[in-house]
Amino acid sequence: MRLPVLVGIDGSERAAAAADRAAREAALRGVALRLLHASPQLPGAVVPGPALHRLRDIGAQWLQRTVADLADRHPDLRVESVQSDDAPAEALVAAAGDAALLVVGMRGTGGFEGLAVGSVALRAAAAAPCPVVLVPHRPGTVAEQGPAAHGTGRIVLGFDVHRPVGEVADFAFAAADAHAARLHVVQAWAFPAQSVSSRSLVVTEEDRADWEDQEVLRLADVLRPWQEKYPGVTVGSDLMLLRPAEALLNASGGADLVVVGRRAEPRAAEGRLGPVAHAVLHHARCPVAVVPHGG
Repeated sequence: MRLPVLVGIDGSERAAAAADRAAREAALRGVALRLLHASPQLPGAVVPGPALHRLRDIGAQWLQRTVADLADRHPDLRVESVQSDDAPAEALVAAAGDAALLVVGMRGTGGFEGLAVGSVALRAAAAAPCPVVLVPHRPGTVAEQGPAAHGTGRIVLGFDVHRPVGEVADFAFAAADAHAARLHVVQAWAFPAQSVSSRSLVVTEEDRADWEDQEVLRLADVLRPWQEKYPGVTVGSDLMLLRPAEALLNASGGADLVVVGRRAEPRAAEGRLGPVAHAVLHHARCPVAVVPHGG
């Protein structure tokens, strides 16, 4: 049985944008779409019983409204809806164990103006066992529609040629192939430590060109297996003499998706995001995919 695409629903505009993107992903993959709303049970002393039932009813209405809306635009898509009594982040992380992909809005109904990423989205990105796509709400942007909406999309992959991560590259190449999008591989690099004098940070243009040529050749060699596996994907690469997060943020302008990795830590119950993924989530100008990996 093929796993569904999962999306969190909380009645917000960002959740609606996430549901729309998730529906397109599910249709493209030929799998079901599963909507999840979490209505945590609070102590009766805090919230009266009738109010708890009312909160659950509101959640059910949000789910029904989303199902109806998606049915109009994706009539052939099978849509399921479930409610959970767990806290939203915990419910999403648990349900992601039976999903191929989790899609969430960058922020939900909570938070405050200027907050880029909400606590639920951060927790899901840091702990979900499957890839997570986080969708910002910027009405009218091409990036929000997703690459499949126009067929000329660009997906950015953060890549380290010296420590390539198969799961992350697999996700990015497969996404580019499915969406008929160009894949933009970004390799941030630095001069070899031994090349920089302890008395000076001056590096000749000749040395810089030599090192850059070496990186270009190395990158082409490392990417070759994926290019052979996905011959239909047009791949472009950039070597940027920048910190990884800065390089990816520069590349995110006009992109449809930025793909980064997250080291899965089985012994760390809470999960965590590395500094690059954290910075990209907070500052990228497009949706971001966080792919867990064991490397």
